[in-house]
Amino acid sequence: MLTAFRKFAKSKWAIGLLGLLAVGLLVTGGTQMDVLGSLGPKHVISAGDRSVNGPEFRADMERIREGAQQQAGRSLSFEELIGDGGLVQYLRQRSEQLGFMDWAWKAGIRPGKELVLRQIRQAPGFFDQVTGRFSQTQYETTLAQNNATPELFERQLRDDIITRHYGSALGAGLRLPNVYGAVFANQALETRNARWFSVTQAMAGTAPAPTDAQLTTFMQQNAAQLRLPEFRSASVVLFDAPADAQAAITEARIEERFNFRRDALSQPERRTFVTLTASTKAAADRIADALRAGQTAQAVGSANNIQPATYDSTPRSAVSDAAIGNAVFAMQPNTVSEPIQAQVGFVVAQLSAVVPGRPATLADVRDQVIQELRSEDVRAAVYRRVEAYEKARAEGKDLNAAVTQAGGRIINVPAVTQDGRTQQGGQVNLPPQLLQSMWALTRGAESEVVDAGQGQYFVVRLDNVIAPALPSLSDPAIRTALARNWVARENVRLLTTRTDALAARLRRGDDIAAVAASVGATVQTAANLTRQDQSHGQGVTAGVFTSGRNEVFSQQNTENSFVLGRTDSINAPSATLAAPVAEQFRERMTPDTIGALGQSAIQTAATRSKATYDEAQARLALGLAATATPAAPGASGGAAPAAPAPAQ
Repeated sequence: MLTAFRKFAKSKWAIGLLGLLAVGLLVTGGTQMDVLGSLGPKHVISAGDRSVNGPEFRADMERIREGAQQQAGRSLSFEELIGDGGLVQYLRQRSEQLGFMDWAWKAGIRPGKELVLRQIRQAPGFFDQVTGRFSQTQYETTLAQNNATPELFERQLRDDIITRHYGSALGAGLRLPNVYGAVFANQALETRNARWFSVTQAMAGTAPAPTDAQLTTFMQQNAAQLRLPEFRSASVVLFDAPADAQAAITEARIEERFNFRRDALSQPERRTFVTLTASTKAAADRIADALRAGQTAQAVGSANNIQPATYDSTPRSAVSDAAIGNAVFAMQPNTVSEPIQAQVGFVVAQLSAVVPGRPATLADVRDQVIQELRSEDVRAAVYRRVEAYEKARAEGKDLNAAVTQAGGRIINVPAVTQDGRTQQGGQVNLPPQLLQSMWALTRGAESEVVDAGQGQYFVVRLDNVIAPALPSLSDPAIRTALARNWVARENVRLLTTRTDALAARLRRGDDIAAVAASVGATVQTAANLTRQDQSHGQGVTAGVFTSGRNEVFSQQNTENSFVLGRTDSINAPSATLAAPVAEQFRERMTPDTIGALGQSAIQTAATRSKATYDEAQARLALGLAATATPAAPGASGGAAPAAPAPAQ
């Protein structure tokens, strides 16, 4: 390394940099030392002494994309790969990981060389199959085939060892206080003694039928929920005619169109084949040899962790990669291609079937040609009517006269809301352009001719507007529904008021039996109730276990009843029984606590290492438009890297 520095010091690049530094010092007076900072590469991720520049980041993303393409069985763009916030999520994870590794290294967590070598020696792919010994050449070759270098691979091994050892130490050194488990065990095993009685709707009374004044007040109180939306009705002018689709097509026109479209109507050659994509030519050669040896594409793909892509009766025009299409359509059936240099990696194709192309005959496509001509005639007839309508309107004729002269027709649209619902609650299937036109007009106004697409045109005249309003009590259905809701609300009020009054008596010290007897209720008593006991109702359990000793509780037990009671005593569980349960709770809480501490350690370490990422630089490195600004980990929501694994 010293030799390299000496050579650099004597080079013209060093002289130029030193000269530039001198100029910088003269200009800035030595107060700013960032003159050379702008000359170096801008990092995508920075964390203390660690960083990832643009080329390294792109190489990482290329490896990720390659794996994603193999799983998807097709090529993926970087935009697809990083969509839906994937780029920010990856940058945040990577920056926090680098920040943690930088902190751990500086803190002295450094794996020995023997640990790294031991990991390398456990990989069978690095050993010579003949001698059974570790092969440096095979080691470097295998890594190169996976777009990696020994330096990168060994650094990843060191980082993995650091993470596992830190997680193991964290798990081995963490012991939750016994009180954690004791609190949960006490809650699970404690019992309580209580007395209570039920207050029903019959005890509180029921509401009578409402008067018109009460219903009117009820509607006004709930106007936001009850107000009917605005409705509009319209007349729509259409320019089509059913007879257009029945018009005769002459034989001469059919033959003329067939001769013009003969090539396009012919059936192209189709082929059935399967492709497997490899990252290197050597891997593609092995795949081709395995296919030629008789292995199935699925078996070969599984052995190489590749998802085969199947093309069933596919024309050449449907093969997106021209290199693959040219190669496959030059093959003989039941053969395997040589590795094809495709847009992504190297592709091996296995052709299984060929369906020859066949020129079209008039008998084969006669109905198709007739339908095509008839569609053109229908569109032409519609357009002629539109022109005739516009001419009539320009001459001063009203809408009805213009429609009659043009040969159009008028249909009525019933009163609907802006989203197409009728006054009866049904849904009318109307084009969005029609509804938009109706809500852009005033009453009695007419729209211009609107193009609805696919050769369809219409004109709208807004006939009526029904303003938003509360429903009318004269409608029996409306009145019945409002009365039902009013009575339900009043019954709840009566029941709640009665319950609150009885609860107030209990809190004043009145005997619970006397209070219950005043409404004809019976007091129920239970001893040693547990939280798991729901036999008396959820209201009883919730009331007993949310109140203190000698406290009054009031809880809704069913839709039309409350329970009122008093918790007489709280009984702590036996220590002998609670101890093993407490230990079980503590053991269950330990993994979650370790995970949370590990995640906190990663984020704290990243903060201390001043880990940051630059989304704009990341996008530029991928050849995409830089639309984001630099950010730091944790600046916004998103997934975080996994915490160090605890000891098993």
